[in-house]
Amino acid sequence: MESNAVVWFRKGLRIHDNPALDYACRGSSHIFPVFVLDPRYLHPDPSAFSLGSARAGLNRIRFLLDCLLDLDSSLRNLGSRLLVLKGHPEPASVICQILKDWNIQKLCYEFDTEPYGQARDRQVTDFASQHGIEVFSPVSHTLFDPAEVIKKNGGRPPLTYQSFVALAGKPPDPLAKTYSELPPVGNVGNVELLNIPTIEELGYKDIEQEEFSPFGGGESEALRRLKEVLKDKEWVANFEKPKGDPSAFWKPATTVLSPYLKFGCLSSRYFYHCLHNVYLTVGKHTSPPVSLVGQLLWREFFYTVAFGTPNFDQMRGNKICKQIPWKDDDKLLVAWREGRTGYPWIDAIMIQLKKWGWMHHLARHSVACFLTRGDLFIHWEKGRDVFERLLIDSDWAINNGNWLWLSCSAFFYQYHRIYSPISFGRKYDPDGKYIRHFLPVLKDMPNEYIYEPWTAPLSIQKKANCIIGKDYPRPVVVHDKASKECRKKMGEAYGKVGSVEEEDNVAASESTAMQKRKRRT
Repeated sequence: MESNAVVWFRKGLRIHDNPALDYACRGSSHIFPVFVLDPRYLHPDPSAFSLGSARAGLNRIRFLLDCLLDLDSSLRNLGSRLLVLKGHPEPASVICQILKDWNIQKLCYEFDTEPYGQARDRQVTDFASQHGIEVFSPVSHTLFDPAEVIKKNGGRPPLTYQSFVALAGKPPDPLAKTYSELPPVGNVGNVELLNIPTIEELGYKDIEQEEFSPFGGGESEALRRLKEVLKDKEWVANFEKPKGDPSAFWKPATTVLSPYLKFGCLSSRYFYHCLHNVYLTVGKHTSPPVSLVGQLLWREFFYTVAFGTPNFDQMRGNKICKQIPWKDDDKLLVAWREGRTGYPWIDAIMIQLKKWGWMHHLARHSVACFLTRGDLFIHWEKGRDVFERLLIDSDWAINNGNWLWLSCSAFFYQYHRIYSPISFGRKYDPDGKYIRHFLPVLKDMPNEYIYEPWTAPLSIQKKANCIIGKDYPRPVVVHDKASKECRKKMGEAYGKVGSVEEEDNVAASESTAMQKRKRRT
């Protein structure tokens, strides 16, 4: 008797270490590898502040299309293909329809922890159980099952990294299975199959974006990048998160594997396994939380807390989030979002985000701090929305977790520690090469003024062909004054009545101690 299985790809856009694909192949005469185009993520939204859909900017949409082309190519090499379907009215109903039309006995897909994915999948599993269809939904986007970690912790998510690591233990090994061929695709009947669309076919015409992300999507590219990273065993062994140059852009000071993990082009278990093998080879290496394995565990920590915390993506109704009276200022928000704050370090980062859909983690820290508790005192949810739209590696749990952290709303509470929009970038890039690349209007500004161009005499500004207030904006706030005001407001929100001067003294002493530590290393 024939047995038909559907592999429903959403994330997990890969062949390697794919338990859903592996299970679908077992005992099946035919498998139907399916991807449903979700209009929520792909259809143009003319009202959005940048090119893209209601949920994603153009860079991330392009990255996803790369992933689908690569996955289809890999499937074709194994005698199969990717069946692309229109997600109208929405993906869940499309999946339910094909389960019936194609006489499916087995539905396999990777478990999704996000609220949107959970609601969508419940609809499908309810339909499947009513029609006697077996559902296999393994946890393979993360190293650990968040529900299991929460269960070990008495039904509550662990709220510190250390407690999470102690509970989680060692992750399972990746599947070692490789394929020479897959069961063939069965009869699809009258179901309309689509080609993987181009950007233009999705409705994005007359694109005026000057520059696109230099990072291409797909499993093949993910594995190529991983191989390059692993070649330098010493770099892998000595990687330390707080270090690294956020201004390095042509050769970033990190792996740039986050978008591939986000889309599941790279298995986190396989990545962990490869890193562990390097550590065994070299002997001495850094450890969590600062090592590369430590970064994978941070990802797991945020996934687990997000999965176990209702309303994790907002301040209201979120029991782990401090209730802070952020101000509402659309003019300042737009200046930050569009790279027009008048602080070149901040603006260059936001332009890189807009053009590339990616920036170094310390660059993200700088602009997130500036928007929230550092200078502008604008709600972290507003910044989260911008990152969620523009980042190619935008990940619901990690993006929200990082904004909660960097705004001192949860996890991290030393609100007096503020990233300077002037001295922090200068420490890494005194010549301002990063700024000159992403803000060419400042390319001829002398080094001494590149981080504070408003302090340049008018004669220097004229010589640099950049008049402040005309060619490049004046600062939207005075940093010293704004940061003092932010610390005062944060202290009030925390219920602390200490003076701003006391906070300044703490910040100054911590800064001095940090400089001494840096000199020692």
